Amino acid sequence: MAGIVTYGSDDAATDKAPAGQQERISALLMTVGERVRGARKGLGLSRRELSENSGVSQRYIAQLETGQGNISIGLLMRIADALDMQIEWLIAARDPRQADIGEIATLLASATKEQLTRVLTILAPEHPTEQRARRIALIGLRGAGKSTLGRLSAERLGVPFFELKGEIEQASGMAVEEVMALYGQEGYRHLEHDALERMAGKHDQIVLAVAGGIVSDPDTYDYLLGHYHTVWLKAAPEEHMARVREQGDERPMAGNPNAMEQLRTILTSREALYARAAASVNTSGQTLDGSLEQLLRVIDRNGFLSD
Repeated sequence: MAGIVTYGSDDAATDKAPAGQQERISALLMTVGERVRGARKGLGLSRRELSENSGVSQRYIAQLETGQGNISIGLLMRIADALDMQIEWLIAARDPRQADIGEIATLLASATKEQLTRVLTILAPEHPTEQRARRIALIGLRGAGKSTLGRLSAERLGVPFFELKGEIEQASGMAVEEVMALYGQEGYRHLEHDALERMAGKHDQIVLAVAGGIVSDPDTYDYLLGHYHTVWLKAAPEEHMARVREQGDERPMAGNPNAMEQLRTILTSREALYARAAASVNTSGQTLDGSLEQLLRVIDRNGFLSD
């Protein structure tokens, strides 16, 4: 291809170097290769694309990434430019960006939810806000009020309401319990992800209630966060359990004296995952009307249904 510079691996410099220097040179080449490969993958570039952008052959880039290329400073600068990096980041004994990452982590720890959402939009361009359209998904443990508040809020907002469980059952032609028995957890998660994609494809505005365990599957949860405005409905463990029992479902307690402790454990283990939602509503100690008004205010304040 015109403009592509090809260079073979040149070990002459390392062969003539003293043993100690030879090891250091080899280690440096390996470090540079790992950083180039990491930066390329981080940008989602193939070797062919990096080759076209830098003017360096795919063959040589492959050698460089495996620590076998004895690259010139000029060529390395061209590759660094193509990766939107400073050349110093590729050759420094310690990656200079590590200090920046520590400072960024400190700032993120005190950032507001709005600031975190803006940062995520910048750092994860595959999940732009536009992809979420005006779709709202309610997440949280059983008994949080997802179905009840979802239906009532959808009526007030004039948008359709669906439960993802119903979509899975309709697509599979069987109850969720049967799906789990037949296909297992992995099969159910696959159907769950497919259902989320179908709903996003069919509806630009919607209120959707999803199962509490959806956060346990990284791919599906990332898709949910990227394509829906998520609201975590949270409550105290005792209220979760009481609401489920009020609905006539005794399964959480049946023959299990440790059910409440297990519920607390589940809630604790998922808390950080639920906290990734764009917003949250605490329904503990709230009346149904009070929780509904709070949810509607959160939706309005965050502009989830704005054009």
